[in-house]
Amino acid sequence: MKRKLAMLLAALCLTVLAAGCGASSSGAASFGGKTDSMAAPSAMTEEAGGDSGAAMDMNGFAAYEESGKAKSQLRAEKDSSDGSKLIYTADLNLETTTFDETVKNLSALVEELGGWTQNSSVSYGGSGYRYGSYAVRVPKEKFSMFLTRAGELAHVTYTSSNVEDVSEMYYDTAGRLETQKTKLARLQDLLAKAENMEDIITIESAISEAESQIESLAGEMKHYDSQVDYSTVQFSLNEVYQLSNVEQPATGFFSRLIGALSSGARGFADFVQNFLLMLAYAWVWVALVALVLVGTVLVCRKRKTHSKAEAPAPETQDDKPE
Repeated sequence: MKRKLAMLLAALCLTVLAAGCGASSSGAASFGGKTDSMAAPSAMTEEAGGDSGAAMDMNGFAAYEESGKAKSQLRAEKDSSDGSKLIYTADLNLETTTFDETVKNLSALVEELGGWTQNSSVSYGGSGYRYGSYAVRVPKEKFSMFLTRAGELAHVTYTSSNVEDVSEMYYDTAGRLETQKTKLARLQDLLAKAENMEDIITIESAISEAESQIESLAGEMKHYDSQVDYSTVQFSLNEVYQLSNVEQPATGFFSRLIGALSSGARGFADFVQNFLLMLAYAWVWVALVALVLVGTVLVCRKRKTHSKAEAPAPETQDDKPE
């Protein structure tokens, strides 16, 4: 029995290695050509012999037939609608004079298109204007629509997009996943027929390794599906007083004067706010400096008073010797 089991495991490993090499050669090679997957069960039957070997052969044939059907389905999926697995990404720089309203409209647009905001942050610049950084995910079929409508909600100063074709890696991973599933099914059949503890331990160790590989490959497939099905758009939103590279209508002197006064008032208000915020952050240091100054003034006054008290009184006319 040990000899038969060793032969079965050896033949199984050779079969899995052959299938794995065929799957990893390329996406097209994995799903476009045929592999001689029936040779392994027959060889195992010849080596093992007997009723047990025949049972193993039938189970192996069914497992490989199921694997062949799964690969055929994957191949059909790849061939239908080209089957290309493309990852779309884009970067945008946007400007707006109405920051809160624009953020609200962009968030509503993402939700309307069936996407979500992956991360966001807002910070204040030195002039008091806000700067937002966002990353959103939108369905791949709504990718172009989002870019177009985002450009209508804010002023675009920079844009770039990228398309990455991961078809070969995707289908290669899918092929290796199916190979590991087939290997797991064969090992489970062997485990059900194992009779001694040594064989059981060996087969269970191989099953654990196969399950680990399946979990890892399934995670890769899930990651690819997420990146392909939902495109990623990263964009920054700058709050500005006046949009850049946009021609402004001619204005008269009084309009310009009012605008300058308004801008000056806003700049002064921003300065006061920033100054108060700075004091709020540094109030401990401000208190320490104030205490040192007060202490220094008190010490100086005390020394001055003490010096006046110890100074000799000036001589008068009557005190002079005759």
